[in-house]
Amino acid sequence: MPLTTYWLEHAWLGANVEPGVALDVSTGGSTAGPGFGDGRVSAVRTGVDTPPPGAVVLRGLTVPGLANAHSHAFHRALRGTVQVGSGTFWTWREVMYTVAQRLTPDTYFALARAVYAEMALAGITSVGEFHYLHHAPGGTPYADPNAMGEALIAAAADAGIRITLLDTAYLSSGFGAAPEHHQLRFTDGTADAWAERVERLKDRDGVRIGAAIHSVRAVPADQLATVARWARDREAPLHVHLSEQTAENDACLAAHGMTPTQLLAEHGVLGARTTGVHNTHLTDGDIALLGSSTTGTCMCPTTERDLADGIGPAVALQRAGSPLSLGSDSHAVIDLLEEARAMELNERLRTRTRGHWTAAALLRAATADGHAALGWADAGTLEAGALADFTTIALDSVRTAGPVPRLAAETAVFAASAADVRHTVVAGRHVVRDGAHSSVPDVARALADSIAALRG
Repeated sequence: MPLTTYWLEHAWLGANVEPGVALDVSTGGSTAGPGFGDGRVSAVRTGVDTPPPGAVVLRGLTVPGLANAHSHAFHRALRGTVQVGSGTFWTWREVMYTVAQRLTPDTYFALARAVYAEMALAGITSVGEFHYLHHAPGGTPYADPNAMGEALIAAAADAGIRITLLDTAYLSSGFGAAPEHHQLRFTDGTADAWAERVERLKDRDGVRIGAAIHSVRAVPADQLATVARWARDREAPLHVHLSEQTAENDACLAAHGMTPTQLLAEHGVLGARTTGVHNTHLTDGDIALLGSSTTGTCMCPTTERDLADGIGPAVALQRAGSPLSLGSDSHAVIDLLEEARAMELNERLRTRTRGHWTAAALLRAATADGHAALGWADAGTLEAGALADFTTIALDSVRTAGPVPRLAAETAVFAASAADVRHTVVAGRHVVRDGAHSSVPDVARALADSIAALRG
């Protein structure tokens, strides 16, 4: 089995930063071109002051690959265009629908490939794609009912990152109401029909198939258990947009006499493999339910602030027992370092106190806990046996120059950006080298071309 040694100038090993670390990586196959193989870390050696002969040298701070636990790839086409004028989440949503109507499997592949390549450039090694754009406009299934999902899977493979396809049940425009015209391509009609279609999707190299409930407004209460059962029977991740908007909470109370969290609990949705996305507007009782069931929380601070959603109770959720992960969601920016520090800085604004999470805790949310939320429990750490997914952040840019070496993690989390990522390695394969993507040579052009194609 091929063995590659990476010499890391500095490495974050979970509790502290170590200088001079050698990672021996067994690649399990080819390290060139698309595909993953089972590349894993076979040994971690500290105190290696100089690069061993033949080692690949990574200068800067190397951390486990970042996990983007919540993505809507097609929202990347909205960047900039939705910043004109005022409005709310609900007016933003109308613009989003117009983009959703234009996508085909081919154009979605092209856009998602570019978006996932942008993620790789930002140090992201796995993505949770919250996928509800299933059918053709008007709701007619494609010849392959999973053509859109397969396009996303192929795009991630081409871009060199892992994907958990969170295939999403979206059945209603709101608490039992029929889907509106622009939502017809999202729906399978019933949860049973959703499950029948999703059953055709299979885990494979670099791919996990998970499930998602779009929201309690989009999946009728009597069908929530069907989606939850599908995920439970397959031990698959299950994600759900939860209490992102107060309007949804009010409508749920009116329809069911309980909060969305209570409704999910009543129908068996909560649990250790479930992640609530946003979890913004919660009661104390909601927080207790999520924590006691060890249901995860995926915070998406850059989207939550972009859409004026509000600041969620992340500190209280974590203290209650809800593991935290991070996502770029609508891709207002794709920068997991920004998501990590935004969670802390938002809390500072809300409470007017500092230091709610250490840099190490924020990195854990962006790495190990994010990968776990996506079904990649063997990723997110630099240790023997882990998947060989890691990224290196420059410590000599204008943003990061001059750190105290032992505080390199603090510098990375609180000062670095996606632009400081120099290397991204997935399954032992160099996907981004010296800031350049190996299989998408001009990511900016790929993004521009794919978005222009949607605008006609």
